Amino acid sequence: MAWIYLLIAGLFEIGWPLGFKLSTQSTNKFWGLTLAVLSMALSGFFLWLAQKEIPIGTAYAIWTGIGAGGTFIIGILLFKDSADILRLISFFLIIVGIIGLKLTS
Repeated sequence: MAWIYLLIAGLFEIGWPLGFKLSTQSTNKFWGLTLAVLSMALSGFFLWLAQKEIPIGTAYAIWTGIGAGGTFIIGILLFKDSADILRLISFFLIIVGIIGLKLTS
């Protein structure tokens, strides 16, 4: 169950930078900031649950990797961030690192 909690925590970790971005592009900043604050709280809570069974270094690295990777993808898909080859290779390396940490835990 700890790995599921960690996945959920990572998905909520994507929500707070998304909320901040939405709050800068909207006339109604309240909903973007609300998304950010709720995502931070839920992300931290599920990370706390996951760390009861998963080593802290592994949990933290995977949590931030999911957040960084997910935010990277959302940036490309929703906000037209650059998708040049060096950025894609770097993203791929993050994914390889996450898989490596999971396989060695």
